[in-house]
Amino acid sequence: MAGGNNSGKSTLLQSLAIWDFCCTVLRNEKGETSLQPGYTGQGVGVSDDEFSAIAIPGLNHMWTNLTNQIQGADGYSLSIRPYWKDLGGVERYLEISLALANDRLFIKPTASNLTAETNIPRVAFVPPFAGITAKEQYLGIAQRRFMIGSGLVGGVIRNLIHDLELANRKERANLKGAKPKISDSDLKTLREEDPWEQLQSALGRYFQTTLSVDPFNSVYHTYIRVNLVKGTWEKTRIKKFPKFKPRDLMGEGSGFLQWLSVFVLALDKQFDVVLLDEPDAHLHSSMQTLLVSELEKIARRKGNQIFLATHSTEILRWAEHSKIMRFDENKAKYLGSEDGKIGLFAGLGSEFSPRLDKLRRSKKMLIVEGESDYKILSNLAKCLGDPIDSEIVAWYWTGSSKERKQLFYQLKREIPDIKAVSIRDRDDTDKNLVDESTLRDKTVDDPSGDGLKLRLWPRRHIENYLMHPAAIARASHADEADVRGLLADQGIAITENFTATDAPQALKDARGKEILETSGNSIEKKFGANKFDISQSMLAEEIPEDIKTLLKHLKDLGAP
Repeated sequence: MAGGNNSGKSTLLQSLAIWDFCCTVLRNEKGETSLQPGYTGQGVGVSDDEFSAIAIPGLNHMWTNLTNQIQGADGYSLSIRPYWKDLGGVERYLEISLALANDRLFIKPTASNLTAETNIPRVAFVPPFAGITAKEQYLGIAQRRFMIGSGLVGGVIRNLIHDLELANRKERANLKGAKPKISDSDLKTLREEDPWEQLQSALGRYFQTTLSVDPFNSVYHTYIRVNLVKGTWEKTRIKKFPKFKPRDLMGEGSGFLQWLSVFVLALDKQFDVVLLDEPDAHLHSSMQTLLVSELEKIARRKGNQIFLATHSTEILRWAEHSKIMRFDENKAKYLGSEDGKIGLFAGLGSEFSPRLDKLRRSKKMLIVEGESDYKILSNLAKCLGDPIDSEIVAWYWTGSSKERKQLFYQLKREIPDIKAVSIRDRDDTDKNLVDESTLRDKTVDDPSGDGLKLRLWPRRHIENYLMHPAAIARASHADEADVRGLLADQGIAITENFTATDAPQALKDARGKEILETSGNSIEKKFGANKFDISQSMLAEEIPEDIKTLLKHLKDLGAP
């Protein structure tokens, strides 16, 4: 689900969470028959401190207009009616209505087409991660629901993990029985289907980590303890690093804990529907897409539903359009085509919105992998005395040339006269797949006739064009001979044809990012000059021809 701020995404998730809370209260107070058609009993009242579905300052915050009432509903002023399909494919619904009087919330079922055999979906609502504590007591279901509804998933994360591990231990004991060990076929099935096994496998593959849960007995223990063990993932288990001392969950970063809380609740077998409010919060873009991919696998295996509200353009970029529900002007509907993503990005209040507005005016775009690439190009253009046209919109995207081509044609439907240049690092692409005279990326059909130039650096990284010893020496105030020595240690000999298109292949294939900034013996660590300092210090005659070719392509964007 996607849309601008305050467009209704969280409202939908919270409504379903409140509906599930009401179902639980009615079951506990009036029995299962209260949820069946024909129920004529009174509603159930709960106080402010008993309401734990979502975190709100007071019960009246669930309404925007307390004067409205549902016609014929005896004073009930808020109604929630979800629809779902039962196992036979029949559409079912259960409407719950609510009334607020004297600081008490009254709950009553007001319409349904359920039968005695209908399974009512169980819902888990997961707001962004917060609330982890140093010590966590064992909590009952009602207390956990209160914590989660209050936005404090971290306060129950150890409880959830403990339950998964305990269920796994019991299942392993059951499969083993009187045998000396679990059979290979049973173990294989367990690893594929058991939630605890799936959680441990995901942590091992993505974080090189496994969880260790201390035995808990309420007679002897007060707190649940969960530690992390780091090591190397070897197919089905973690091989612990030598001398690694397990540490408590609380020592991990917010991104890992956010990922863990979402994953644990999605795996919990008691829930049929999981509502995730911005689960991408605190996560790096690569982990956002991995999380969604894993959640889709869980949903397919369990046959449940996962609703995800997000502002992440990274997630939306890769999602199938038919799975994206757009919220706009108090309406919600699924996208009918990939083209709808562009309009969606414009409404997210994200980085795309101002750029789209400017792009509609200028109709000129440069697609680069990140802001740092644009900054380097901009600095080099200034060194040549011909700055990049300020009307050219820089669009940051790590996608492949094929994906950028698709993006361009989506934009072209909205902006017919758009022109664009795309430039990417060659990375590990075969050097023969670059036309060195024009920089054209030969891995895709040439769309230049439609206004798009797909280009690839002949050198592995844009940083390879900055490895000029004299420029590095000026930027760092170091001795040029020392710079050449460090480059030589990296296997790079800078010759007089550094700027030429046919520069030595060793220079083209060098891992420029590592040499300049990320390796233990990088230029930045050794001499203190970063890639931006170097790009500002280069003389016009030191700037390689490939850079000039790309800047010429940008100049051509303004040509009639």
